[in-house]
Amino acid sequence: MPNPRLAGRYAKSLIDLATEKDQLEAVYADMKYLQAVCKGSPEFVNLLRSPIIHADKKKAIIEAVTKGRVGELTNLFNHLLVVKTRESDLPEVVEAFIDQYNEIKDIHKLKITTAVALSDDLKKLIETKVKDANHFGTIELESKVDEKLIGGFVLEFNNNLVDASIQRDLKDIKKQFSKNIFIKNI
Repeated sequence: MPNPRLAGRYAKSLIDLATEKDQLEAVYADMKYLQAVCKGSPEFVNLLRSPIIHADKKKAIIEAVTKGRVGELTNLFNHLLVVKTRESDLPEVVEAFIDQYNEIKDIHKLKITTAVALSDDLKKLIETKVKDANHFGTIELESKVDEKLIGGFVLEFNNNLVDASIQRDLKDIKKQFSKNIFIKNI
């Protein structure tokens, strides 16, 4: 069962240690790699969370996946998670680390969903507009295509949601007609 509080504490400890050892950027790159592994392989995450597989087997698999791709500090941290039987929380720890790193470096995640793929010029324009309007430092833009939107866009950042899609407009119109607000009640 995911525990965000625990993940935040482990991530904070790793950030503090990496900062102390002057390896924050290297550990961040390692965490991005582990994030990609966890997102790309649900089997890996299931393996980490499996109560049937023994810790020594999990440790060997984690080492095989990360061998030569992550630094010594990250390897030692992964080993610590296995020793403390917290390897099942690795995906959450990785996400918490990246979130805390982004907060330290003033990096904001921006997610835009559109009905058609955006051009690079349009992506840069959106980044610039949001950056200027909100006084953000750096922006990481993630774009996604969802044809159900019909047109327009849905923009998410810092717990804000801007829904300017045709799908939303149609739902609003449907709601208005279902309430019959245009006909006087007798």
